[in-house]
Amino acid sequence: MKRELKFAGIILLVIGSFGCKETKEAKEDNTEERKKLELIYQELSAQYDSLRLQVIREPAGYLKYPYLIPAGFYSQLWDWDAFFMANHFISQDKPEYMKYWAMTYLEGIDEEGYVAGGMTKEGQRKIFGKFAMKPFLAQGAYQYSRYVDNFEWIEPYYERLGRIFKYRKETQLDSLRGLYYWEIAMQSGADNNPAMNYFKEDTRSYDCADACAFQYGELRAMSVIAAKLGKTEDAAYYKKEADDLKASVNKWLWNEEDQVYYNVDRVTGDQYKRISYSSFVPLMYKMAPEEKGKVMIEKHLLNPEEMKSPYGFRSLSKKDCDYNNKNIIVPFSNWQGPVWPIANYIYSIGLKHYGFENEIAWLGGTLGKLLTEDIRKYGTMHENYHAETGAPLAPDQNHVDKNGKFVGFISWNLCMQNVLEGVLYDKWMLLEIE
Repeated sequence: MKRELKFAGIILLVIGSFGCKETKEAKEDNTEERKKLELIYQELSAQYDSLRLQVIREPAGYLKYPYLIPAGFYSQLWDWDAFFMANHFISQDKPEYMKYWAMTYLEGIDEEGYVAGGMTKEGQRKIFGKFAMKPFLAQGAYQYSRYVDNFEWIEPYYERLGRIFKYRKETQLDSLRGLYYWEIAMQSGADNNPAMNYFKEDTRSYDCADACAFQYGELRAMSVIAAKLGKTEDAAYYKKEADDLKASVNKWLWNEEDQVYYNVDRVTGDQYKRISYSSFVPLMYKMAPEEKGKVMIEKHLLNPEEMKSPYGFRSLSKKDCDYNNKNIIVPFSNWQGPVWPIANYIYSIGLKHYGFENEIAWLGGTLGKLLTEDIRKYGTMHENYHAETGAPLAPDQNHVDKNGKFVGFISWNLCMQNVLEGVLYDKWMLLEIE
Protein backbone atom coordinates (compact mmCIF):
# COMPACT_ATOMS: atom_id res chain seq x y z
CA MET A 1 0.00 0.00 0.00
CA LYS A 2 1.37 3.40 -0.96
CA ARG A 3 2.25 5.46 2.12
CA GLU A 4 1.61 9.16 2.37
CA LEU A 5 4.87 11.05 2.60
CA LYS A 6 5.08 13.43 5.49
CA PHE A 7 7.68 15.59 7.13
CA ALA A 8 7.99 15.64 10.90
CA GLY A 9 9.85 18.94 11.07
CA ILE A 10 8.77 22.04 12.93
CA ILE A 11 5.50 23.42 11.56
CA LEU A 12 4.65 26.95 12.63
CA LEU A 13 0.96 27.67 13.06
CA VAL A 14 -0.83 30.94 13.45
CA ILE A 15 -4.19 30.99 15.16
CA GLY A 16 -6.51 33.57 13.64
CA SER A 17 -10.13 34.49 14.04
CA PHE A 18 -11.07 31.94 11.39
CA GLY A 19 -9.20 29.01 12.99
CA CYS A 20 -5.72 27.55 12.45
CA LYS A 21 -3.83 28.11 9.24
CA GLU A 22 -0.22 27.82 8.21
CA THR A 23 1.52 31.03 7.20
CA LYS A 24 3.36 31.42 3.91
CA GLU A 25 6.58 31.93 5.89
CA ALA A 26 5.97 28.73 7.83
CA LYS A 27 5.47 26.75 4.63
CA GLU A 28 8.68 28.14 3.19
CA ASP A 29 10.60 27.33 6.39
CA ASN A 30 9.13 23.84 6.37
CA THR A 31 10.13 23.31 2.75
CA GLU A 32 13.66 24.53 3.37
CA GLU A 33 14.08 22.27 6.39
CA ARG A 34 12.85 19.31 4.40
CA LYS A 35 15.27 20.09 1.56
CA LYS A 36 18.16 20.20 4.02
CA LEU A 37 17.18 16.86 5.51
CA GLU A 38 16.73 15.30 2.08
CA LEU A 39 20.22 16.41 1.05
CA ILE A 40 21.68 14.92 4.24
CA TYR A 41 19.74 11.70 3.67
CA GLN A 42 20.80 11.42 0.02
CA GLU A 43 24.47 11.89 0.86
CA LEU A 44 24.39 9.51 3.82
CA SER A 45 22.55 6.86 1.81
CA ALA A 46 25.09 7.06 -1.00
CA GLN A 47 27.96 6.81 1.48
CA TYR A 48 26.32 3.83 3.18
CA ASP A 49 25.96 1.94 -0.10
CA SER A 50 29.72 1.31 -0.02
CA LEU A 51 30.28 1.29 3.75
CA ARG A 52 27.56 -1.32 4.24
CA LEU A 53 29.61 -3.86 2.29
CA GLN A 54 32.43 -3.61 4.84
CA VAL A 55 30.39 -5.18 7.64
CA ILE A 56 29.63 -8.40 5.73
CA ARG A 57 31.85 -11.46 6.12
CA GLU A 58 31.60 -14.84 4.42
CA PRO A 59 31.41 -18.07 6.46
CA ALA A 60 34.71 -19.04 8.06
CA GLY A 61 35.68 -21.61 10.67
CA TYR A 62 33.20 -21.77 13.54
CA LEU A 63 30.95 -19.23 11.80
CA LYS A 64 29.04 -21.35 9.29
CA TYR A 65 26.86 -18.59 7.86
CA PRO A 66 27.60 -15.12 6.48
CA TYR A 67 27.92 -12.76 9.44
CA LEU A 68 28.06 -9.07 10.27
CA ILE A 69 30.92 -7.32 12.04
CA PRO A 70 31.28 -3.71 13.25
CA ALA A 71 34.19 -3.38 10.77
CA GLY A 72 37.23 -1.19 11.19
CA PHE A 73 38.56 -1.80 14.68
CA TYR A 74 36.47 -4.96 15.21
CA SER A 75 36.35 -8.19 13.21
CA GLN A 76 34.23 -10.28 15.60
CA LEU A 77 30.54 -11.10 15.49
CA TRP A 78 28.82 -9.36 18.42
CA ASP A 79 25.31 -9.99 19.65
CA TRP A 80 23.69 -6.56 19.79
CA ASP A 81 25.87 -4.88 17.16
CA ALA A 82 24.79 -7.47 14.62
CA PHE A 83 21.17 -7.45 15.81
CA PHE A 84 20.82 -3.75 15.03
CA MET A 85 22.79 -4.06 11.80
CA ALA A 86 20.66 -7.00 10.67
CA ASN A 87 17.50 -4.99 11.28
CA HIS A 88 19.00 -2.26 9.10
CA PHE A 89 19.64 -4.89 6.42
CA ILE A 90 15.99 -5.97 6.71
CA SER A 91 15.03 -2.36 5.96
CA GLN A 92 17.22 -2.66 2.83
CA ASP A 93 15.29 -5.79 1.77
CA LYS A 94 18.14 -8.10 2.78
CA PRO A 95 16.55 -10.07 5.64
CA GLU A 96 18.79 -13.10 5.24
CA TYR A 97 21.48 -11.58 7.45
CA MET A 98 19.11 -11.59 10.40
CA LYS A 99 18.34 -15.26 9.81
CA TYR A 100 22.06 -16.08 9.59
CA TRP A 101 22.64 -14.16 12.83
CA ALA A 102 19.84 -15.96 14.62
CA MET A 103 20.88 -19.40 13.41
CA THR A 104 24.49 -18.83 14.46
CA TYR A 105 23.45 -18.06 18.02
CA LEU A 106 20.69 -20.68 18.16
CA GLU A 107 23.08 -23.40 17.07
CA GLY A 108 25.63 -22.21 19.63
CA ILE A 109 23.34 -22.66 22.66
CA ASP A 110 24.64 -25.39 24.97
CA GLU A 111 22.65 -27.88 27.05
CA GLU A 112 22.29 -25.41 29.92
CA GLY A 113 21.01 -22.65 27.66
CA TYR A 114 24.20 -20.60 27.48
CA VAL A 115 25.62 -18.95 24.36
CA ALA A 116 28.32 -16.28 24.33
CA GLY A 117 27.67 -12.77 23.08
CA GLY A 118 30.84 -12.58 20.98
CA MET A 119 32.02 -15.07 18.37
CA THR A 120 35.03 -15.48 16.12
CA LYS A 121 36.17 -17.93 13.47
CA GLU A 122 37.84 -19.88 16.29
CA GLY A 123 34.66 -20.18 18.38
CA GLN A 124 32.65 -18.47 21.09
CA ARG A 125 34.35 -15.74 23.18
CA LYS A 126 33.42 -16.65 26.73
CA ILE A 127 34.79 -13.46 28.23
CA PHE A 128 32.20 -13.11 30.99
CA GLY A 129 32.23 -16.62 32.38
CA LYS A 130 28.79 -18.14 32.01
CA PHE A 131 26.96 -14.88 31.40
CA ALA A 132 24.88 -15.35 28.26
CA MET A 133 24.49 -13.14 25.22
CA LYS A 134 22.41 -10.00 25.61
CA PRO A 135 18.63 -10.48 25.28
CA PHE A 136 17.98 -10.05 21.56
CA LEU A 137 17.75 -13.54 20.07
CA ALA A 138 13.96 -14.01 20.11
CA GLN A 139 13.51 -10.44 18.88
CA GLY A 140 15.84 -11.07 15.95
CA ALA A 141 14.06 -14.31 15.04
CA TYR A 142 10.74 -12.48 15.28
CA GLN A 143 11.77 -9.49 13.15
CA TYR A 144 13.05 -11.76 10.38
CA SER A 145 9.97 -14.00 10.52
CA ARG A 146 7.56 -11.08 10.44
CA TYR A 147 9.31 -9.58 7.43
CA VAL A 148 9.27 -12.80 5.37
CA ASP A 149 5.90 -13.86 6.82
CA ASN A 150 7.20 -17.26 7.87
CA PHE A 151 7.70 -18.49 11.43
CA GLU A 152 7.91 -22.19 10.59
CA TRP A 153 11.69 -22.15 10.20
CA ILE A 154 11.96 -21.59 13.98
CA GLU A 155 10.27 -24.88 14.84
CA PRO A 156 13.48 -27.00 14.82
CA TYR A 157 15.14 -24.37 17.04
CA TYR A 158 12.21 -23.72 19.36
CA GLU A 159 13.42 -25.92 22.21
CA ARG A 160 16.86 -24.29 22.09
CA LEU A 161 15.31 -20.84 22.14
CA GLY A 162 13.26 -21.77 25.18
CA ARG A 163 16.40 -23.09 26.83
CA ILE A 164 18.06 -19.68 26.76
CA PHE A 165 15.04 -18.13 28.51
CA LYS A 166 15.28 -20.72 31.25
CA TYR A 167 19.01 -20.16 31.64
CA ARG A 168 18.67 -16.37 31.80
CA LYS A 169 15.93 -16.65 34.39
CA GLU A 170 18.09 -18.95 36.53
CA THR A 171 21.25 -16.86 36.29
CA GLN A 172 20.24 -13.24 35.69
CA LEU A 173 16.87 -12.74 37.40
CA ASP A 174 16.68 -11.07 40.80
CA SER A 175 13.79 -13.12 42.19
CA LEU A 176 13.34 -10.69 45.11
CA ARG A 177 12.07 -7.93 42.82
CA GLY A 178 11.39 -9.83 39.60
CA LEU A 179 13.99 -7.81 37.71
CA TYR A 180 16.93 -8.72 35.47
CA TYR A 181 20.48 -7.57 36.10
CA TRP A 182 23.98 -7.30 34.70
CA GLU A 183 26.78 -8.47 36.96
CA ILE A 184 29.01 -5.75 35.52
CA ALA A 185 28.44 -2.93 33.05
CA MET A 186 30.60 -4.47 30.31
CA GLN A 187 28.07 -7.31 30.01
CA SER A 188 25.51 -4.70 28.95
CA GLY A 189 27.61 -3.41 26.06
CA ALA A 190 27.61 0.10 27.56
CA ASP A 191 31.02 -0.76 28.93
CA ASN A 192 31.68 1.93 31.54
CA ASN A 193 28.15 3.14 32.23
CA PRO A 194 28.37 4.81 35.69
CA ALA A 195 24.77 3.81 36.42
CA MET A 196 26.18 0.39 37.37
CA ASN A 197 29.53 -1.07 38.37
CA TYR A 198 32.12 -1.41 35.62
CA PHE A 199 35.28 -2.46 37.44
CA LYS A 200 35.61 -6.08 38.52
CA GLU A 201 36.78 -5.06 41.97
CA ASP A 202 33.46 -3.25 42.46
CA THR A 203 31.32 -6.17 43.60
CA ARG A 204 27.99 -4.32 43.56
CA SER A 205 25.36 -5.54 41.12
CA TYR A 206 22.27 -3.76 39.86
CA ASP A 207 18.81 -4.57 38.62
CA CYS A 208 19.03 -2.55 35.42
CA ALA A 209 16.54 -0.68 33.28
CA ASP A 210 18.20 -1.73 30.02
CA ALA A 211 18.55 -5.41 30.99
CA CYS A 212 14.89 -5.52 31.98
CA ALA A 213 13.72 -3.67 28.87
CA PHE A 214 15.65 -5.87 26.45
CA GLN A 215 14.36 -8.98 28.23
CA TYR A 216 10.83 -7.60 28.11
CA GLY A 217 11.22 -7.39 24.33
CA GLU A 218 12.47 -10.96 24.29
CA LEU A 219 9.51 -12.26 26.26
CA ARG A 220 7.01 -10.47 24.06
CA ALA A 221 8.71 -11.75 20.91
CA MET A 222 8.79 -15.29 22.26
CA SER A 223 5.10 -15.11 23.09
CA VAL A 224 4.29 -14.24 19.49
CA ILE A 225 6.63 -16.93 18.14
CA ALA A 226 4.98 -19.54 20.35
CA ALA A 227 1.52 -18.45 19.22
CA LYS A 228 2.52 -18.56 15.56
CA LEU A 229 3.77 -22.13 16.07
CA GLY A 230 0.52 -23.16 17.73
CA LYS A 231 1.99 -23.44 21.23
CA THR A 232 -0.79 -21.59 23.04
CA GLU A 233 0.21 -22.48 26.59
CA ASP A 234 3.77 -21.28 26.00
CA ALA A 235 2.47 -18.10 24.39
CA ALA A 236 0.38 -17.34 27.48
CA TYR A 237 3.31 -18.13 29.78
CA TYR A 238 5.73 -15.76 28.01
CA LYS A 239 3.11 -13.03 27.80
CA LYS A 240 2.52 -13.24 31.56
CA GLU A 241 6.28 -13.15 32.17
CA ALA A 242 6.49 -10.00 30.06
CA ASP A 243 3.55 -8.34 31.80
CA ASP A 244 4.97 -9.17 35.23
CA LEU A 245 8.39 -7.81 34.28
CA LYS A 246 6.88 -4.56 33.02
CA ALA A 247 4.96 -4.17 36.27
CA SER A 248 8.13 -4.79 38.31
CA VAL A 249 10.10 -2.25 36.28
CA ASN A 250 7.48 0.41 36.95
CA LYS A 251 7.27 -0.55 40.61
CA TRP A 252 10.96 -0.72 41.51
CA LEU A 253 12.88 1.32 38.92
CA TRP A 254 10.58 4.28 38.37
CA ASN A 255 11.18 7.31 40.57
CA GLU A 256 8.01 9.35 40.83
CA GLU A 257 9.68 12.42 42.23
CA ASP A 258 12.41 12.60 39.58
CA GLN A 259 10.23 11.17 36.79
CA VAL A 260 12.88 8.78 35.50
CA TYR A 261 14.01 5.15 35.66
CA TYR A 262 16.94 4.38 37.95
CA ASN A 263 18.80 1.11 38.45
CA VAL A 264 18.49 -0.58 41.84
CA ASP A 265 21.27 -1.93 44.05
CA ARG A 266 20.49 -5.64 44.41
CA VAL A 267 21.80 -5.78 47.99
CA THR A 268 20.40 -2.61 49.53
CA GLY A 269 17.33 -2.25 47.32
CA ASP A 270 18.10 1.46 46.94
CA GLN A 271 17.72 3.27 43.65
CA TYR A 272 21.09 4.29 42.21
CA LYS A 273 20.34 7.84 41.11
CA ARG A 274 22.44 8.18 37.96
CA ILE A 275 20.76 9.23 34.71
CA SER A 276 22.39 7.55 31.73
CA TYR A 277 21.57 5.99 28.39
CA SER A 278 20.20 2.91 30.15
CA SER A 279 17.54 4.97 31.95
CA PHE A 280 15.76 5.53 28.63
CA VAL A 281 15.77 2.02 27.15
CA PRO A 282 12.32 1.14 28.64
CA LEU A 283 10.86 3.89 26.43
CA MET A 284 12.01 1.91 23.39
CA TYR A 285 9.42 -0.72 24.39
CA LYS A 286 6.72 1.72 25.59
CA MET A 287 7.07 0.41 29.15
CA ALA A 288 6.31 3.79 30.72
CA PRO A 289 2.69 4.97 30.74
CA GLU A 290 2.19 7.64 28.08
CA GLU A 291 2.09 10.69 30.34
CA LYS A 292 5.05 9.55 32.44
CA GLY A 293 7.08 8.78 29.35
CA LYS A 294 6.40 12.24 27.94
CA VAL A 295 7.37 13.96 31.19
CA MET A 296 10.55 11.89 31.43
CA ILE A 297 11.58 12.86 27.91
CA GLU A 298 10.81 16.54 28.43
CA LYS A 299 12.49 16.74 31.82
CA HIS A 300 15.62 14.75 31.09
CA LEU A 301 16.23 13.74 27.46
CA LEU A 302 15.42 17.17 26.00
CA ASN A 303 17.16 19.05 28.79
CA PRO A 304 20.40 20.71 27.53
CA GLU A 305 21.81 20.47 31.06
CA GLU A 306 21.30 16.70 31.07
CA MET A 307 21.03 14.58 27.92
CA LYS A 308 20.58 16.95 24.95
CA SER A 309 23.78 18.34 23.44
CA PRO A 310 24.27 20.46 20.31
CA TYR A 311 25.37 17.31 18.42
CA GLY A 312 22.84 14.72 19.54
CA PHE A 313 21.84 13.14 22.82
CA ARG A 314 24.50 12.32 25.38
CA SER A 315 25.11 8.87 26.87
CA LEU A 316 25.28 10.28 30.41
CA SER A 317 23.66 13.30 32.02
CA LYS A 318 25.84 16.39 31.88
CA LYS A 319 24.99 16.88 35.57
CA ASP A 320 26.58 13.56 36.54
CA CYS A 321 29.84 13.81 38.48
CA ASP A 322 31.50 11.35 36.06
CA TYR A 323 30.43 13.15 32.88
CA ASN A 324 33.29 13.39 30.37
CA ASN A 325 34.08 13.11 26.67
CA LYS A 326 37.34 11.22 26.83
CA ASN A 327 38.53 9.25 23.83
CA ILE A 328 38.42 5.73 25.26
CA ILE A 329 38.34 2.45 23.37
CA VAL A 330 40.68 0.20 25.39
CA PRO A 331 40.04 -1.38 27.88
CA PHE A 332 36.45 -0.35 27.21
CA SER A 333 34.46 2.20 25.25
CA ASN A 334 33.27 5.45 26.81
CA TRP A 335 29.56 5.73 27.62
CA GLN A 336 30.10 8.52 30.15
CA GLY A 337 29.00 11.43 27.99
CA PRO A 338 29.86 11.09 24.28
CA VAL A 339 27.13 10.97 21.64
CA TRP A 340 26.67 7.38 20.45
CA PRO A 341 24.68 6.92 17.20
CA ILE A 342 23.19 3.64 18.49
CA ALA A 343 22.01 5.25 21.73
CA ASN A 344 20.49 8.03 19.65
CA TYR A 345 18.72 5.49 17.45
CA ILE A 346 17.27 3.91 20.61
CA TYR A 347 16.27 7.35 21.89
CA SER A 348 14.56 8.07 18.53
CA ILE A 349 12.28 5.06 18.99
CA GLY A 350 11.22 6.34 22.39
CA LEU A 351 10.68 9.81 20.98
CA LYS A 352 8.45 8.35 18.26
CA HIS A 353 6.45 6.24 20.70
CA TYR A 354 5.70 9.23 22.91
CA GLY A 355 4.89 11.69 20.14
CA PHE A 356 8.01 13.87 19.83
CA GLU A 357 8.11 14.15 16.04
CA ASN A 358 9.90 17.50 15.86
CA GLU A 359 12.68 16.27 18.12
CA ILE A 360 13.29 13.21 15.91
CA ALA A 361 13.61 15.54 12.92
CA TRP A 362 16.18 17.57 14.84
CA LEU A 363 18.05 14.40 15.78
CA GLY A 364 18.05 13.02 12.24
CA GLY A 365 19.38 16.26 10.80
CA THR A 366 21.93 16.91 13.53
CA LEU A 367 23.48 13.47 13.72
CA GLY A 368 23.03 12.79 10.02
CA LYS A 369 25.07 15.91 9.24
CA LEU A 370 27.73 14.88 11.76
CA LEU A 371 28.09 11.43 10.19
CA THR A 372 28.23 12.66 6.59
CA GLU A 373 30.98 15.13 7.51
CA ASP A 374 32.89 12.36 9.29
CA ILE A 375 32.68 10.10 6.24
CA ARG A 376 33.79 12.90 3.94
CA LYS A 377 36.91 13.45 6.02
CA TYR A 378 37.85 9.89 6.98
CA GLY A 379 36.02 7.64 4.53
CA THR A 380 34.33 5.96 7.50
CA MET A 381 32.82 6.79 10.89
CA HIS A 382 33.60 6.67 14.61
CA GLU A 383 31.92 4.87 17.51
CA ASN A 384 31.05 8.11 19.26
CA TYR A 385 31.43 11.88 19.17
CA HIS A 386 32.28 14.64 21.63
CA ALA A 387 28.95 15.91 22.95
CA GLU A 388 30.10 19.52 23.28
CA THR A 389 32.17 19.97 20.11
CA GLY A 390 31.03 17.19 17.75
CA ALA A 391 34.64 16.02 17.32
CA PRO A 392 34.98 12.34 16.41
CA LEU A 393 36.36 10.25 19.26
CA ALA A 394 37.00 6.51 19.32
CA PRO A 395 38.79 4.93 17.62
CA ASP A 396 41.72 7.28 17.79
CA GLN A 397 43.40 8.37 14.56
CA ASN A 398 46.38 6.11 15.27
CA HIS A 399 44.24 3.05 14.60
CA VAL A 400 45.24 2.33 11.01
CA ASP A 401 45.48 -0.75 8.82
CA LYS A 402 48.69 -2.15 7.28
CA ASN A 403 48.42 0.44 4.53
CA GLY A 404 48.18 3.31 6.99
CA LYS A 405 44.47 3.89 6.36
CA PHE A 406 42.28 4.86 9.31
CA VAL A 407 40.09 1.89 10.24
CA GLY A 408 37.15 3.71 11.82
CA PHE A 409 33.83 2.11 12.75
CA ILE A 410 30.58 1.34 10.89
CA SER A 411 28.35 -1.15 12.74
CA TRP A 412 25.01 0.07 14.06
CA ASN A 413 25.72 3.64 12.93
CA LEU A 414 23.91 2.39 9.82
CA CYS A 415 20.63 2.77 11.75
CA MET A 416 20.81 6.55 11.44
CA GLN A 417 19.72 6.13 7.83
CA ASN A 418 16.53 4.57 9.20
CA VAL A 419 15.88 7.57 11.44
CA LEU A 420 16.03 9.89 8.43
CA GLU A 421 13.82 7.57 6.38
CA GLY A 422 11.25 7.70 9.15
CA VAL A 423 11.29 11.48 9.35
CA LEU A 424 11.22 12.08 5.61
CA TYR A 425 9.21 9.20 4.20
CA ASP A 426 7.34 7.73 7.16
CA LYS A 427 9.38 4.54 6.73
CA TRP A 428 10.16 3.76 10.35
CA MET A 429 12.25 0.98 11.83
CA LEU A 430 10.82 0.91 15.35
CA LEU A 431 11.45 -2.81 16.05
CA GLU A 432 7.91 -3.17 17.33
CA ILE A 433 6.50 -6.51 18.38
CA GLU A 434 2.87 -6.95 17.42
